[in-house]
Amino acid sequence: MARLIASVGIAHAPGVTGWIDKAPRHEQDAVLAGYAEFHRRMKELKPDVVIGVANDHLLNFPMENIPDFCVGIGDDWEGPAPWFRDWLNVPDYKVSGHRALGRALVRESARAGINHAFAEQLLFDDNWSVPLKFLFPEYGVKFVPIHMNCIVPPMPAAERCLEVGRQIARIVRDFPGDERVVLMATGGLSHDPGGPDYFTVHEDFDRWFMGLMESGDLDRVRREVTFDKLLTGGDGGAAELLAWLVAMGAAAEHGQPRGENVFYVPSVPMRCGMGGSYWSLS
Repeated sequence: MARLIASVGIAHAPGVTGWIDKAPRHEQDAVLAGYAEFHRRMKELKPDVVIGVANDHLLNFPMENIPDFCVGIGDDWEGPAPWFRDWLNVPDYKVSGHRALGRALVRESARAGINHAFAEQLLFDDNWSVPLKFLFPEYGVKFVPIHMNCIVPPMPAAERCLEVGRQIARIVRDFPGDERVVLMATGGLSHDPGGPDYFTVHEDFDRWFMGLMESGDLDRVRREVTFDKLLTGGDGGAAELLAWLVAMGAAAEHGQPRGENVFYVPSVPMRCGMGGSYWSLS
């Protein structure tokens, strides 16, 4: 059977590839060291498949019809999407998909009462282009993207995100193969692209959230991660952290909900709190 060997929550802000040179050297070094540590761990783990969970920035779905979760079942994926090429500063890339696992995620989730949309084609922006560049720079893994709604109310609640993560872990465990799988959730931390907090990083919010990941306290997550609370981290972006709850739920299914906070840098020049949490499941 396939094995989920790690779960990851990590920021994907475009500033880290597009304009990191605008940040002070110590911030650049700390952020790049954090991504390098995740890359080192991925090289050590040698996953065959990465299941990605991140928000769709209204690139693939319109505001009036955006699914809570949409699983990519294509054979191949390419990025960045055309509009992002000039400023994201990530070279064009191609990564293989895993159709069978993607279809299993849709089919088996439905049997468990969780209906996901699915798509053979999805456009990638910073949600995948940034973390793939740093964690898998050779693009040598198979990739199953899951785009989720973290922007348009009503968004999935914390409890649903945790359960979706649990269900992903169960499906991987029952998948008839020997794949080593990593769940990589990306987004956040506090940021507000184009909004009133665009030039602000809410460090207290970020440290509260990463403390939750470190606590492993699912009841506290259910109680504290509300829609209104997420708005305090920037109403245009902090809700991306719902993806991290999917990663935490998958880890909880393995009996290891306590995350390790690998790095955190509050970077106003990058317009985002930058950080990452890690759950070792191997």
